[in-house]
Amino acid sequence: STAYPVLPLRDIVVFPHMIVPLFGGREKSIRALEEVMGSDKQIMLVTQINASDDDPDPSAIHNVGTVANVLQLLKLPDGTVKVLVEGRARAEIDAYTSREDFYEALGHVLDEPHDDPVELEALSRSVVSEFESYVKLNKKISPEVVGAASQIDDYSKLADTVASHLSIKITEKQEMLETTSVKARLEKALGFMEGEISVLQVEKRIRSRVKRQMEKTQREYYLNEQMKAIQKELGDGEEGRDEMAELEERISKTKLSKEAREKADAELKKLRQMSPMSAEATVVRNYLDWLLGIPWGKKSKIKSDLNHAEQILEADHFGLDKVKERIVEYLAVQARAAKLKGPILCLVGPPGVGKTSLAQSIAKATGREYVRMALGGVRDEAEIRGHRRTYIGSMPGKVIQSMKKAKKSNPLFLLDEIDKMGMDFRGDPSSALLEVLDPAQNSTFMDHYLEVEYDLSDVMFITTANTLNIPAPLMDRMEIIRIAGYTEDEKREIAKRHLLPKAIKEHALQPEEFSVSDDALMAISQQYTREAGVRNFERELMKLARKAVTEIIKGKAKSVAVTAANIDDYLGVPRFRHGEAEREDQVGVVTGLAWT
Repeated sequence: STAYPVLPLRDIVVFPHMIVPLFGGREKSIRALEEVMGSDKQIMLVTQINASDDDPDPSAIHNVGTVANVLQLLKLPDGTVKVLVEGRARAEIDAYTSREDFYEALGHVLDEPHDDPVELEALSRSVVSEFESYVKLNKKISPEVVGAASQIDDYSKLADTVASHLSIKITEKQEMLETTSVKARLEKALGFMEGEISVLQVEKRIRSRVKRQMEKTQREYYLNEQMKAIQKELGDGEEGRDEMAELEERISKTKLSKEAREKADAELKKLRQMSPMSAEATVVRNYLDWLLGIPWGKKSKIKSDLNHAEQILEADHFGLDKVKERIVEYLAVQARAAKLKGPILCLVGPPGVGKTSLAQSIAKATGREYVRMALGGVRDEAEIRGHRRTYIGSMPGKVIQSMKKAKKSNPLFLLDEIDKMGMDFRGDPSSALLEVLDPAQNSTFMDHYLEVEYDLSDVMFITTANTLNIPAPLMDRMEIIRIAGYTEDEKREIAKRHLLPKAIKEHALQPEEFSVSDDALMAISQQYTREAGVRNFERELMKLARKAVTEIIKGKAKSVAVTAANIDDYLGVPRFRHGEAEREDQVGVVTGLAWT
């Protein structure tokens, strides 16, 4: 055994044949180094078990270390020393001496057992080639080290050189140092390298993937910025982007059906790739506006208070009991049933009996939005179903347009004058209406323009007609409610309740300035008008009101009261004779009674 000053190392293992710079700051370490420099001895470099221990006990230091020569010692201004050491051989501590000023121990150099040279040669070649792969992956080691390693003939030196450059734990390096057998050391080095290479390959893969993603993101950002700059120069910058974002937001907020959502997303994707100025982009933009403009699942709250509904219907219309009764029945069922397919009522009656205004009253009574679609003179089925998008200026049909106008998916839809629809070579609109007016089919109404199914089953359809000159399949789908003409008594009541107050209001008269007696009203209905409705009746009343206003303004009278006696002065000679038989029998004239 030889006595060696011992230098405990914190976080490094020095192998033989290595030249390593070390920094020493502990007093014992500095004294040990000075002792070596003074006496030209070798120093033993041993690693501590716990790196954070400032003054380790001999038991806290590993037993096997490296005997090394101190090549250079440099004292730094802050009191620490920098020392350059060269490892010579492995050595094992036998016992520590009793010196207090620095660690000193008795130790002996460890001999290496002889191994099979052929096996060592094979192992060394494997280690060198594996080391090359390792250095390629690990950027911390300079490529010159591989060249140096491949030149080493001494297997022991090769094993130590490779071990010193591996990025492994201190305990694993210490284990390599404590292994005297060269073969075992080379095998361990090979094992460590293989493990490290697999980890480094995964690391490299992750790094390259992250880099690729980063590059892609940066590229997209850069290109987007360039595009913004170009658009800004052209003067159509932010608006286009804002429009896309706005459309996307509208699509996400609208409660579209699955089919409609897929269609909207596809159209938006198409729109993004188009030039905003192209004609096709305008078509797609219009399409999306229509698709998002119609109400999807937006319902107005239906009023189910029967008494309230009856009051509204009574206040707006006199008579028509059968119709009112049917509406109240429908409301009663709807109050009970959560989902009721809207009935399709067809009000048939002569002009002027209040069919259209009755539909408005029904909308008010049920709390639905009111939409009116006039079918008089419609002779093209595209008016109902819409045009295909391939045509320039194409639009959805009147049904979808009216739904957009209503803004709710359960309005009251009035199809006015359904018997006046035309039919010619362009198409048959009454056949197109069959789908709209069939409660079993209209939940999947398909408009040619939208090309997605739209649910009309919540809509309450009311149609009006003057005659039953309606195609049979269409008539079959509707519940016919006949509205007969008014009787004279009903006309008188309608005049008193509705027409007279309206005439007074429209002609800016005061109620005390203008009055029409009951017998005068009866005379108008008998001698001046002959009709089922009350339109001519209203015109005659308006005529009376005009004459009254003229007299009052001229100062001829303060107020005008019309009676059966003076009605001729205002309306002229009676146009019709009412219920009078001829005084003298005429040849070929029969007095009879007719009922219509």
